[in-house]
Amino acid sequence: MVKEEYSKYINEIIELRHYFHQYPELSNEEFNTTKKLKEVLNNWGVTILKTELSTGLLAEIKGLQPGPIIALRADIDALPIEENTDLDFKSTNPKVMHACGHDLHMSSLLGAIYFFKDHQNLIKGTIKFLFQPAEEAGGGSNQVLAKKVLNGVQAIIGFHNNPNLPIGTIALQQGPMMAGCYKFDITIKGRGSHGAKPEKGHDPIITLATIVSSLQTIVSRNIDPQDAVVVSVTHVSAGTVWNVIPNEATLGGTVRLFNLKNTAVVKQHLTEIANNIAKAYEQEVNIIWDERTLPIANDSELTQAVIDNLSIKVNKPILSMAGEDFATYQKKIPGVFAFIGSNGSPTAADWHDPKFVGLDETIPIGIQYFVESALGLLQHLSNK
Repeated sequence: MVKEEYSKYINEIIELRHYFHQYPELSNEEFNTTKKLKEVLNNWGVTILKTELSTGLLAEIKGLQPGPIIALRADIDALPIEENTDLDFKSTNPKVMHACGHDLHMSSLLGAIYFFKDHQNLIKGTIKFLFQPAEEAGGGSNQVLAKKVLNGVQAIIGFHNNPNLPIGTIALQQGPMMAGCYKFDITIKGRGSHGAKPEKGHDPIITLATIVSSLQTIVSRNIDPQDAVVVSVTHVSAGTVWNVIPNEATLGGTVRLFNLKNTAVVKQHLTEIANNIAKAYEQEVNIIWDERTLPIANDSELTQAVIDNLSIKVNKPILSMAGEDFATYQKKIPGVFAFIGSNGSPTAADWHDPKFVGLDETIPIGIQYFVESALGLLQHLSNK
């Protein structure tokens, strides 16, 4: 039934996707995107709930019968990237691009809303539709929870398009899907000197190089080889003059992992390595550890209910080391998160690439996933 119904309005949804792609907005700046979403939903006669969110919105459709309350979520922000594609609807905003496919997520959620507004009789309970701001910059999901936007919601559903998977593919499993993402920055405080007189100072560049090398032992010597953990140093900085040893040096990077028990292990060893090496060279370090996103881990019971109700074959996912703040909701609300194929070409650009292309054909599968997952969860929760 879902396929037959959305075929009637899919062209309208695709046109909306093209609009969102042409006019992308950065995290916490999605004012026109929010305005457009409100305009569409008001035209459709869909209830928009009042929230304290500056951007993004929450809509709602109540069924004809009482029952559980669930939420479907799509993120709406873009990235600070100059688009380099040949799409007819490429970005018109300089150095801003939907290079992660959030325009596909928004459009799929709009399609699900369109379906449910015409089929309230299928809803036993209430479905809330969250268009979330600021997933890319981090903090969007925290804003939503802090402002109590999802109070009363018993389960939440989301997905991320995946250009590495072909159109028509849904990848989903109980447990882990995407890694936790952590950011670290280390400032080394030494003492500068003339480059010809290194004995007069305490060279922070030597300390930096030793720390970078030693951080690579955290995973190889402290983590179970069967656990996936990545520690990457992604930027270093020291000095501005060719013949002067600087006072300070900095480095930073990211940690990715799936098992939360490893978070404390990595943080502890990173801190000890940096402090002890600095001490050996008579220097000090300042360490900033920032939790960007937690690992996404699907609720086992709800995931099985979704899988049982999907009419599309479900594939086992390849776990992604990328982070996604949907995990923040799962700390408070049981949730299910899937990957949906958005390209599948061997040469397809990945997320956050200027050449990223998510195909329009992704949207019908996204709609179907949202609709069938929602109905499956409502039925499951009603039976509990």
